Amino acid sequence: MMKTMKRVFLFMITATMIAVLGCAGKGSAPHRLSEDPRRITISDNKFVVDSDKPIWINGANTPWNKWNDFGGGYDPAWWDEHLKALHNNGVNAIRVWINCNNDQNAVIIDNDGRITGVSDKHWADLDSFFDLAKRHEIYIMATILSFDHFKNTGSRPAADKWRNMLQSQEAIESFVHHYTIPFAKRYGSNPFLWSIDLMNEPDWVHENEECGRLAWEDISRFFAHNAAAIHENSTILVTVGMSFPKYNADGAGYEGNKVSDAFLQNLYANENAYLDFWSPHYYDWVRQSYGTPFTSTPSGARSAGGWGLDASKPAVIGECSAKGSANSTLPDDYNNAFENGWQGVMAWTSNCVDANGGFDELTVATRYMMEKSKKNIFPFDN
Repeated sequence: MMKTMKRVFLFMITATMIAVLGCAGKGSAPHRLSEDPRRITISDNKFVVDSDKPIWINGANTPWNKWNDFGGGYDPAWWDEHLKALHNNGVNAIRVWINCNNDQNAVIIDNDGRITGVSDKHWADLDSFFDLAKRHEIYIMATILSFDHFKNTGSRPAADKWRNMLQSQEAIESFVHHYTIPFAKRYGSNPFLWSIDLMNEPDWVHENEECGRLAWEDISRFFAHNAAAIHENSTILVTVGMSFPKYNADGAGYEGNKVSDAFLQNLYANENAYLDFWSPHYYDWVRQSYGTPFTSTPSGARSAGGWGLDASKPAVIGECSAKGSANSTLPDDYNNAFENGWQGVMAWTSNCVDANGGFDELTVATRYMMEKSKKNIFPFDN
């Protein structure tokens, strides 16, 4: 009788495990039974926490304090103070460039584009930074590369190394194994690392001579391999910050979605090679060709008031001027985006890195949105 009971118990345990694993489904991230309820996930094309509480990204770009902070001139006191001030003014998420152009050699890359290691200071600075993000409850979109890596400025031979990396599958895999997987495993348990932006505005790597004018197949192969690795090693969401919808949408007036599931998986036959959400950028120079996203729905044809994105994924406006758009204030832009189904807005910037405005302009909008709908900004405060 005892042996029979043991067999029944073991059978029940095995069946339960199979059922749990089966719920993960095709192309889904690894299941986490003990996932922190503050982790942002996606449900019904919306961002949620605690499985069913909606959260709207009332965000900003804080791309850097000091160019190439992490592994360079990282100042934890500055970040501590700034994150606290942002949270107090309604900001719940920021987009941060984890590596601006690698001039500090935080990621060690050889002439053939192979990644051979990462500096200890890079990891140590990021350890501190993600602890601060968790302390101040600011969700981080971590941008790990930019078109700046590939840009020849002055005498900068390092750009050739990064171009070589994109044009070699072996070198891409070295980036995945020496950087992306360690990054995802090291910080994946922190719920405030909510997403990884694989590259800032890759459009310019394809279009601009100074950035190499590389083929989309090379650029998107990098996205495919890295997205798959992140999904296979964490529950962090993945996106790419495209500069405008030209290469982020299909249909008339667009050049085709170069980060769609189909495009990525055609380059890398792995069901985990996909993005979780769209995060296109907008500045007023885009208006003439595509209109403004704030008064458009993310998906649907332009003729019908849409911005052309694939409706199967949620979308945030990953960059826009903190000074507002043409004939519109930033509070209106945030509010219009909210009303039209965008899942967040992240104005450029919270710390005035250029002429697009800074903290004072940004926080007028984020405070307005917090007053309008605090339950969607800080859902755990309600």
